[in-house]
Amino acid sequence: MAGGRSKTGEAGAKPSTDDHIRRLSERMLRKKLFVVFSTAIGSPAEIEEILPLHLQYMIALEKRGLVFASGPLTDEGAAPRGNGMTVLRTASAAEARAIAEADPLFAHGLRSFEVREWTVMEGSLAIKVNFSDQSMDVG
Repeated sequence: MAGGRSKTGEAGAKPSTDDHIRRLSERMLRKKLFVVFSTAIGSPAEIEEILPLHLQYMIALEKRGLVFASGPLTDEGAAPRGNGMTVLRTASAAEARAIAEADPLFAHGLRSFEVREWTVMEGSLAIKVNFSDQSMDVG
């Protein structure tokens, strides 16, 4: 093919898809995190009763630096029903699983969960802090 490159990457040849992917992704973050997807199996009333214990547990994990982000999963515009997602900074899926098993909602039989490894490749995080009034915005 005139002016083109072959898939083999030869001089004057088109770079392979693998090479192209490697070049695009070589500087990406590759940070391993673990995601806990929780599914409500208790009634809303049962979950509400244990919710303060769950929130105290999650805040304690956050203060220890283990929680990257956490919160309920809902249908657009709907009220939370007890399903949720938590992204944990742990060394392994086993550690993430142990944290999920210690959650009061799981311990009381009101939630089941699934742990998945997540590799963060791209994205951004912006934090604005205003010293004058000690306000902040996370974007």
